[in-house]
Amino acid sequence: MIKVWTDGAEAGLLDRSGDRGSTFLYLPETIGERTVSVTMPVRLASWDMRFGLPPIFEMNLPEGVLRERLRLTFAKATGTFDDFDLLAIVGRSQVGRIRYTGQKQNLEEDVPFQSVDEILERRRGGDLFRYLIERFASFSGISGVQPKVLVRDEQAFAADYKDARLSQSYRGATHIVKFWEPNEYPQLAANEYLCLKVAKKCGLDVPPFQLSDDGGTLVIDRFDLRLDGTYRGFEDFCVLNARRTDQKYSGSYETSILKRFQQFANSPHVYTDLEKLFTLIALNCALRNGDAHLKNFGIVYEDVLGEARLAPVYDLVTTAVYLPRDSMALTLNGSTRWPATKDLQRLGETRIGGSPSQIRGILERIAEAIDSISNEVRAYVKEHQDFADIGERMLQEWEKGAAHSLKPV
Repeated sequence: MIKVWTDGAEAGLLDRSGDRGSTFLYLPETIGERTVSVTMPVRLASWDMRFGLPPIFEMNLPEGVLRERLRLTFAKATGTFDDFDLLAIVGRSQVGRIRYTGQKQNLEEDVPFQSVDEILERRRGGDLFRYLIERFASFSGISGVQPKVLVRDEQAFAADYKDARLSQSYRGATHIVKFWEPNEYPQLAANEYLCLKVAKKCGLDVPPFQLSDDGGTLVIDRFDLRLDGTYRGFEDFCVLNARRTDQKYSGSYETSILKRFQQFANSPHVYTDLEKLFTLIALNCALRNGDAHLKNFGIVYEDVLGEARLAPVYDLVTTAVYLPRDSMALTLNGSTRWPATKDLQRLGETRIGGSPSQIRGILERIAEAIDSISNEVRAYVKEHQDFADIGERMLQEWEKGAAHSLKPV
């Protein structure tokens, strides 16, 4: 049985149910502010799943290399290794405000210190990836197939804040460190770094991010961490749509993203955020990112019962350089084909209520941002010849994407 905590306080108990299901029960004293998700209000009855975990508890489970590393390490000790076991291992260190411990254990976060500068300068050479996976895997409650871990460097996190500093007693993770598999997705870290620069140029919210000297590692500040050491709530669109992680490619941008956001936003800033959300959808199309699925959009909130805002941009890459025939992750107008400019124009006018001129302005702003950062891609290629092949392909995909999805015919 697993004890579930929200905002540092006990909220309920999670247990296995039946052959492959689970059940969650709020503690009798749990108040509304301790609700685990905007989709699961406090109630006397249990929340039951016939298969797997409720989406909010599954949301941060590691995938890919990280999950396999944990399986190899802990399977013998546990005798089994399912999502419940995985949650018990990484539950103390998660993205968002929820934590997990054993039923009789207290909540303590104690992520080892790791200098961000050391990572950026690659002082450990080729052993860095293996070293970080071995040391931080069990502290990395974060989803995604791309190899990534959570590390702690309080000084590096506070560097962008003039007078504010994290408490010296803070022991949680401060940064996300992402790698790439050379044999599968070469130069993925540099790819994402440059795509995030486009998003920032578009005026979207992007957490501070840095690329290592050799282009092999991307380091991103956590956007859910407050300077007082507490956490904002974060929920991805799999949770908002009551979908499991393996259903992340199921849905449409019209309903599963834009309409769903309006249902949960509960904010006076809803139109501003809808405009940003539309911008992000259009940007994914122009950059040819075929992995803009339900888990790569999210909401953040200060109070689970209060207003929710669109989460900052994350996991933005040009996938078409690896998969030339890639298409959209979700449907638009019933199709996963890359949309033409008129399709995005219609989406903006009908789903966020923008005027024709407003939507044209958004698409033009994205095109200008791509043109601007394309110059930086060319400069990066000149300085890093090992990036030349991927860089040239990125530029080609961006040019095709902008011509097809952003510019009037």
